[in-house]
Amino acid sequence: QVQLVESGGGLVQAGDSLRLSCAASGLTFSGHAVGWFRQAPGKEREFVAAITWDGNSRYYADSVKGRFTMSRDNAKKTMYLQMNSLKPEDTAVYYCAADRRPWSARASATYYDTETYGYWGQGTQVTVSS
Repeated sequence: QVQLVESGGGLVQAGDSLRLSCAASGLTFSGHAVGWFRQAPGKEREFVAAITWDGNSRYYADSVKGRFTMSRDNAKKTMYLQMNSLKPEDTAVYYCAADRRPWSARASATYYDTETYGYWGQGTQVTVSS
């Protein structure tokens, strides 16, 4: 049974930093591309960041480039999202996800699509006050 468990969310002020973690179990973590998505109230779930299974490529939404950094630690089966210079518009529930197919060579555009990911965490709330 695959489980992804996020942690690290909270309430912060604009300009602050947070680091989200997502611990995986029940899958060969090192073989899966992984990503972070977020969903604000009344909005669709949107892509934030992703790393390919081999770690050679990272992808970021334009809205977070230069502020957010995604990383993975295969030995710990954990992915991270370091969020700096947070803005009120970053307020959302953040979800981690893993590719439904391990060791997949995908076109870059697919990493931005929720359909690529077959495993999801339960979400962690991030609230940024102005």
